[in-house]
Amino acid sequence: MVGETPRAQPPPTGPGRGAGPVGHPYLLLRRWRRNPLRRRTDRLRARIALGLVLAVLVAAPAAMFEVGDSAYRHYVSTAEHEARTRDHRPAVLTHDAPRHPEPGSDEAKQARYPVTVRFTGPDGAIRTGTTEVAPGLRADSTVLVWVDAEGGITEPPLTTEEIRSRTMGWAIFAFLGVVLTGLAAHAATGCLLHRRNLAQWEADWAATAPRWCGLP
Repeated sequence: MVGETPRAQPPPTGPGRGAGPVGHPYLLLRRWRRNPLRRRTDRLRARIALGLVLAVLVAAPAAMFEVGDSAYRHYVSTAEHEARTRDHRPAVLTHDAPRHPEPGSDEAKQARYPVTVRFTGPDGAIRTGTTEVAPGLRADSTVLVWVDAEGGITEPPLTTEEIRSRTMGWAIFAFLGVVLTGLAAHAATGCLLHRRNLAQWEADWAATAPRWCGLP
């Protein structure tokens, strides 16, 4: 319609233009090159990306080390406490353990069934609890169970391998957390700058279109 300003179209977003894919290496390099069409937001986005990369390179290993060290000390302390407060005690089955459908098979050797057992607690009282035993054990068979200071059946103290595994898990979690935070920050700033570019493009087009299209 005559007299109307044509609606602005967003700038191209192909390789090397506009916003493009967030974090594309080629686009990041182009934002540092001299270009008369390069916008201030392009330079700002490139600086933010570089700053985030450097921050992640520094913070991720540091977080991995700090969290891993804290986790290691925590689990070592936990293992030492468990070793002091837990001990192996003989327990007697109160009834037969279930039999495995395939006696003698590899699966039967690894299978364990929960059975009620009777044992003497740290205070000398006779107690009962549930523990997992090999299939086919008869009533009155003796097994060893781990008992805590309160007299309950519990897990054995943490082993060195378990401490190492849990420590590595927390360290990797911390490393990935920093990396993901950096990626999220880059995506958020890129989105904000892109919206700013579109708003500026709309304003510039509203001022230019009437002269360009010969409108009054």
